[in-house]
Amino acid sequence: MIVGMSRRKRISTTVDGTLLEDARSIGVGVNDAELLDAALRALLRDHRRVEIDDAYASAYEEFPIDEPDEWGDLSSFRDAAATT
Repeated sequence: MIVGMSRRKRISTTVDGTLLEDARSIGVGVNDAELLDAALRALLRDHRRVEIDDAYASAYEEFPIDEPDEWGDLSSFRDAAATT
């Protein structure tokens, strides 16, 4: 890391005016920079959520929930846990 370098980056862009006004109206952040930071965090959080969901889907495709292993099968365990 370079000492003294700001992690903040200046951007200049155009956006949909109605979308910007609607986003401003919900009161996130005190200025557009904070609003944009919140929007970028939400975008990255949603992207990560999709990555995790895809990883689970892939794992369950490779190892179906009702396929037994040395511990039994997850489907039966889930059903038993639901009754307690």
